[in-house]
Parts: sequence; C-alpha cells; structure tokens
Amino acid sequence: MTAIDAPQRHAAKAAGLLYLLTFTIVVYANFGIHDRLNVAGDAAATAQKIVAHQTLFRTGVALDLLYCIGLVALIAAFYVILEPVSQGLALLSTLWKLVYATAFMVLTLKYYDVLRLVNADYMKAFEPDQLQALAKLYLSARFDRYYGGLLLYALGGTVSSYLLYKSNYIPRAFAAIGAASYAWCAFCAAAFLIAPDFTKLVNLWAFDTPMALFEIALSFWFLFKGLRS
Repeated sequence: MTAIDAPQRHAAKAAGLLYLLTFTIVVYANFGIHDRLNVAGDAAATAQKIVAHQTLFRTGVALDLLYCIGLVALIAAFYVILEPVSQGLALLSTLWKLVYATAFMVLTLKYYDVLRLVNADYMKAFEPDQLQALAKLYLSARFDRYYGGLLLYALGGTVSSYLLYKSNYIPRAFAAIGAASYAWCAFCAAAFLIAPDFTKLVNLWAFDTPMALFEIALSFWFLFKGLRS
C-alpha cells in the first residue's frame, strides 16, 4: 500500500466531483440537445432544425467545450492521485486520456463548420441539398472520431485502474472491475473501428456503459470514502 498525502486526498475529492459534473454535462449536451436536432437519415430536416434552433445548437457546443475543460481538470486530478504509485504509468495514462480530450475538443469545434454550411447563403456554387448533405456528413464523421478517441481513453483508464489496484487506495476487487470495464471498452472501440459490423454482435451501448457505471461508482467512493490509508 502506498502512503497518501494531503494533495492526493484533495485530488480524489475533486476527481469525484468533476466526474459527476462532466458526465452530467456531456450526457445532457448529446442526448438533450444534439440528438434532438439530428434527424436520422434526413439531411434536409436536420439542417432545417439546426437553422431554426441555432441558439440551442450553440448551447450544446458550449456545453461540450465545458465538458472538455472539466475533463482536463479530471485527468490532472487522477495524475496527482496516481503519480506516487508509478510516475511512468500515471503519465502514460494521463497522455492517453489527453488524446481523447483533444479529439473531443476538435470534433466539438467541427460543429461550427456545420453552422457555416447550413447558413451558407453566399455559397451560390452549391445547391442547398449539397450543403445539407455536407453538414450531415460532418455530424456523422463526429461519431467515428469519438470512438477513435474513446479507444485511447479506455486504454488510459485500464492503466489507471491497474494503479488503483496496485496501490490499494480502493478495494482491489473494485479496481479489478474497473480495469475489466475499461479493457472491454478499448476492445469494443478497436473492433468497431476495424469492422463497423461489430455492432451486430455487440450493441454500441454495451461498449462504454460498464465503464461509465464504474466511473460513477468510483466518483461516489472518492467523495464519501476517499483514498484508503
């Protein structure tokens, strides 16, 4: 068991709070806003809804950017917690997760390209349906980029769970469940990127749901139990 200092304890409390906040923000932004404005299989209807609700669309983008800010703070908190256990592995986990945070930031900023396309009255060289199709393409491409970043995040989470297991900061059985959920997510994300038909075997919801449930449970543990000494 590794000794625990005050910065680690404070970082654990911060990590517990930050995860719950960022999780709430990103879930609301994606399911409460983006999914409401995205009409499956209909580029014209999607463009019309975005144009009609541009303030709502921009609010969703702002929330996604806020999620990225909170995510970077969360990743930093985990580094403070795990660095005394193994500086090298803690840094590796941090860098992998930061790749995900960067990818999410980039794909979020792509939403402004969508706004440009659906409002591009000055682009007379293109027909409206062509611009709407391009806007829909940007929205669809975001989906693939997310799973590319998720692969790196899950790998980072696997490493951080191993360090939690090694340190005994939380019950080892709990840490082992976390490592398994992250490893499962990494496997599913890699399989999906290689063979999209993998979703016929495993539903997309099953990719990261176990990981998300573990992180919620870990957040409450950090907030109410803290690190075991």
